[in-house]
Amino acid sequence: MSKQIFNLPDVGEGLTEADIVAWKVKPGDTVAINDVLCEIETAKSLVELPSPFEGTVLELLAPEHETIEVGSPIIAIGSTSHVAGTGLAAAPGPSASGPAVPAPGASALKEANDGGAAPGVAAASPSSSPAAASPAPRLPAASEALNAPVPQMHEPGIETGPLVGSGPKADAVKRRPRKQQVATPGAPSPATSRQQPATPRAVGSSAAAGSPTPAASAQASQENEASTAVARLLTRVLAKPPVRRIAKELGINLVDVPATGPRGEVTRADLESYQVQREREIAAAPTFWEPAKKPVDQRIEVVPVRGVRKATAKAMVDSAFTAPHVSIFVDVDASRTMEFVQRLKKSRDFENIKVSPLLILAKAVIWAAARNPSVNSEWVSTPNGDEIHIKHFMNLGIAAATPRGLLVPNIKNAQDLSLKELAVALNDLATTARAGKTKAGDMQGGTLTVTNIGALGIDIGTPIINPGEVAIVAFGTIKQKPWVVSGEVIPRWITTLGGSFDHRVVDGDLSARFMADVAAIMEEPALLLD
Repeated sequence: MSKQIFNLPDVGEGLTEADIVAWKVKPGDTVAINDVLCEIETAKSLVELPSPFEGTVLELLAPEHETIEVGSPIIAIGSTSHVAGTGLAAAPGPSASGPAVPAPGASALKEANDGGAAPGVAAASPSSSPAAASPAPRLPAASEALNAPVPQMHEPGIETGPLVGSGPKADAVKRRPRKQQVATPGAPSPATSRQQPATPRAVGSSAAAGSPTPAASAQASQENEASTAVARLLTRVLAKPPVRRIAKELGINLVDVPATGPRGEVTRADLESYQVQREREIAAAPTFWEPAKKPVDQRIEVVPVRGVRKATAKAMVDSAFTAPHVSIFVDVDASRTMEFVQRLKKSRDFENIKVSPLLILAKAVIWAAARNPSVNSEWVSTPNGDEIHIKHFMNLGIAAATPRGLLVPNIKNAQDLSLKELAVALNDLATTARAGKTKAGDMQGGTLTVTNIGALGIDIGTPIINPGEVAIVAFGTIKQKPWVVSGEVIPRWITTLGGSFDHRVVDGDLSARFMADVAAIMEEPALLLD
């Protein structure tokens, strides 16, 4: 068994380190090429690492929740067949009876099967000559030559290495591969080889006959894979799709739920009973506050700063102490925006598409930036001096709070999207961020950012500008307040918009014009038709 070491790769983001979030395998597990080994967290995304080898996991070389540098070994895999990507079988060790010799060529094999001695190979008949007294290497029979491992030839234009990053999931059932049958010139067909008597063995070949053949090793590996697949099927929990959906929403692992249904099926009643029991256990658990009698150092929880939070902290510090921030605010009557959103929800064109006031704000920011281009720019310091790069495209960033921290993916070329296309893009962005599947490329190249702090009922805040940009717009909560309309006080849907700007690029006049344009769209969305 050859030992393969898998080093932490660069996942294509130009990063130098990553954290091992969770191992998906353990020592003794059998893995195939592209099976998921572990999840790693970089400064920008959560990535699943596939296996470049097949074989048995020997050792996990990196613990969970540790920061590992790119190129460091993380796992050892024992391979009984071949190294992935080479297409070549592992070379057999020397025979116990003497040094190994290369297999004879096709002409030598044919001559031996016809009864003649191959060049350099002693005949098996008794002889008193010195050559006959010395042990001779065993000549393989024709049937063994058919089953011998055949090197995989690299054809021009065909990639034979493993496709890392795709392939079946770890719990997929593998189909047993077919054995390759390659005809050797001068050798009989498989049908005739079963009828022919075996070729007499040369003297001294008994030791070689006792060693396992590559075919036997391959068969053992196939049987191991089949037994693993059967074991996975036997341990799979039986449950109907609605029950699985409810369990996923509640964060319950069905393996932990006692099953009372037919054939060991987990029913909805089982799930509800388990949830009640779990809530009781949580209620009986200790509270957040530690008793005062404990020492102070035992009442302090230390949380390492890694991954996304580490990258976010560095970016915010760099921005706050590099760009001189200035913030302005404006109260907006968003009643017509709320009416417009309700009409969109009832429209057949927006069927099955989530629509919210954030969609109108995003469109308003794009519209206002076209009227005030300098807010969609970047301050760049070069050896020849400082420059302002005004960008004639909008990669609109949307700040999203996720379990891994704050992410700011952006919608590429948002200025080219219709209202419906922008709504779909916002939904896809939010869904991907909550699932922790945001790609690194989706968080690069932003030109202007929107943050919706009103989703939690907050009126407004002073956001920090995303690095590489000069403006960010904060969207406060929308709620009914008394508002003066035509001399009368009536209830209206009111929100507060806030903006932070890099004062090196955006002065007071420009920031005020930009925020006034955004507010105008929120007060009257029909202006978007102009």
